[in-house]
Amino acid sequence: MSNAPSTPKAVTAPAAAPTPTPYPNPSSNPAVPGERRNRRLSFFGIAAGNFLVLLDASVLNVALPDVRRDLGSAANALPWTVDAYTVVFAGLLLAAGSVADRVGPRRIYRWALAAFAALSLLCAIAPGTATLIAGRALLGIAAAGLVPASIALLIKLYADPRERSRAIGAWAAVSSAGLAAGPLLGGLLVAAGGWRLVFLINPPIALIALVAAKRLSDHRGASGTRVDVPGLIASVVGLGTLTFGLIDGGASGWNRPIPLLALAIAIVSLTALFFIERSAEVPVLPPALLALGRVRADLVAAAVATLVFYGVLYYLTLWLQDVHGLSPFQTGLMFLPMTLPMCVLPLYAGRIVGRLGARPVILVGLSADVVAGLLLLLVRGDGSLGWVIVAELALTIGCTLAIPAATADMANAAPAQLAGTGQGALNAGRQAGSALGVAVLGTLSGTRPVGIVLASAAALAVLAVLLAHRTKPAVS
Repeated sequence: MSNAPSTPKAVTAPAAAPTPTPYPNPSSNPAVPGERRNRRLSFFGIAAGNFLVLLDASVLNVALPDVRRDLGSAANALPWTVDAYTVVFAGLLLAAGSVADRVGPRRIYRWALAAFAALSLLCAIAPGTATLIAGRALLGIAAAGLVPASIALLIKLYADPRERSRAIGAWAAVSSAGLAAGPLLGGLLVAAGGWRLVFLINPPIALIALVAAKRLSDHRGASGTRVDVPGLIASVVGLGTLTFGLIDGGASGWNRPIPLLALAIAIVSLTALFFIERSAEVPVLPPALLALGRVRADLVAAAVATLVFYGVLYYLTLWLQDVHGLSPFQTGLMFLPMTLPMCVLPLYAGRIVGRLGARPVILVGLSADVVAGLLLLLVRGDGSLGWVIVAELALTIGCTLAIPAATADMANAAPAQLAGTGQGALNAGRQAGSALGVAVLGTLSGTRPVGIVLASAAALAVLAVLLAHRTKPAVS
C-alpha cells in the first residue's frame, strides 16, 4: 500500500557516492580519551541550544502579569508576547530542516545560536508590547534553526542506532530541563527584578553552546541540488497561518473573521504543498517520506503528546493563579512535579527505545496521557490540588516517553540524507500541536472538560499509532 509517486528519488537508498567529511565520530574508536571528550563537549553544545528553545517556550508564562503591569499591555495583545514565538517557530521548522540538509546543519545551528543571543537582548530592552512581540517573533526564527539542525548533528555524531537513541534521550533530558526550569526560574527572576531578567539569561548560555559546538564539522547532505522554493513558501505560509489561526481563535474567540481567514489560508497553502511536493525535483517534504508507517506514527505521537502537555500547562498556569490565587513563584513550584522529572525520564526513554524499539515506548507514553486526563476528571472546582499533582506526574511520564521515543525513531526511520527534513516535520507537528492545545484547552472552563479532551486526544493517538505501524509501504 503505497501512494508515493515514483519520482522522488531523494528518499531511495543512497547510491555509492563520495562521502562528505564526517563529523568527529569517536564511536568508531571509543578507546581514544581525547575523542570521547570532544564528543561529550559537542553533545553538550548541541543540547544547550535546545535547552534555550524550551526555556523560552515556558519562562515568560509566569511573567505575563508583570509584563502587563510594566508595559500596560492590552488583554488581547498580552498572549502574543508568548505566541509570536510559537507561530514563527512552527511556521519555519519544516523549511529550516530542509535548508539545514542543504546548507549544512552546523552552519545553521551556529548562526541560529548567535541570533538567539542577540535577539534576547532586544527583547530585554523592549520599550513596549509591540517591540516585545516583534522580538519574540524574531526569536522564533532563531529557534526554528536550532532544533532540526541539532538532531541532524546528533545523527552524524552517533552512528550506531542504539547509541544514537540513548544520545537523543540525553538530548531530550537536557533540553527538557529548559522547560522544567522555565516556570520556576521565571518566577524567581520576576521576583528578583522583573520580567526583563528572563531574557538576560539567554546570551551567556548561547555563548557557552557556541564554544562547546565549535569542533563539529559541517556536512551538506544535498549539496548542489535545487531548492524547492514553492514548497518552502507553501510550508511556511501553511504552518504559520495554521498556528496563528488556532492561537488567535482560542485567545480572542472564533466569531471573528481573522482566525477563520488564517485557517482558510492554511488549508489552501497546505493543500498546495501536497501537490507541489508530488512533482518537485527535490521536495521540501518528500511524499515517500510520509508513506513510511513509522514516520507517520512518530508525527502523530509527537504532535498529540505536545498538544496535551502544553495545553494543560497553559490552562493550569491561569487556573492556579486565577482560581486558587497563587503567586507566579507558587505557580512555578506547583509545576515541579510536572517539570522536574522531564530532566531525568528522557534518559531512560532513550535507553528503553534502544532495547525494545520505539513503538512500545510511544504507546505506553500515550496511555499515560489518557490516565492523566481521567485523573483531571476527579478535580472538583477550586478544591484540593492533590489530583492535579498526580495528573501532572502522569502527563509528564507520557510526554517524556512518547516525544523522545518518536524523535529517536524518526532519526532511524528517515533516510540519512533527510535527517533535518524528518526532524523539521516532526517538530513542526509538535508546534502545531502545542498551538492547538493552547487554542482548545485555553477556551475551556473547568478541569473536567480539560480532562475529557486530554484523554480523548491521547486515546485517538494510540489508535493512530497502532494503525500506522500496521502499514509498511515499500519505498523504492
